Amino acid sequence: MAVINPYTWGLGRRKSAVARVRIKPGAGAFIVNGKPMEVFFPTLQTQLRAKAPLEATETSATYDVFVNVNGGGITGQSDAVRMGLARALNSINPGHDEVLRHGGLLTRDSRMKERKKYGRRGARRGFQFSKR
Repeated sequence: MAVINPYTWGLGRRKSAVARVRIKPGAGAFIVNGKPMEVFFPTLQTQLRAKAPLEATETSATYDVFVNVNGGGITGQSDAVRMGLARALNSINPGHDEVLRHGGLLTRDSRMKERKKYGRRGARRGFQFSKR
């Protein structure tokens, strides 16, 4: 007997944050790491960034969203959730591709932290020069 999986998956990354997003038809619940999204993402900016694909496709009340996210900080995590959610919505309905791509929601932000170099204090800053 075959088991039908009701979930659609999407993987999102930003800086060092990775979000695994599952969506299924439902009433609009948004759970991040076992907590409501409003609790996990305390600022309005991060909440809006995480929900952006649902708002762009006008499907916020039709899907339940479950997210596991780790690594990075709050902003990187919310952007990773945004990308994973956009990918999951796009795989359910490829008709959303134009709207999501036009909003920049399917594009991976490839900026990463620059590595520290030897002989320097950080990636670019050198040590303080002392004449004497």
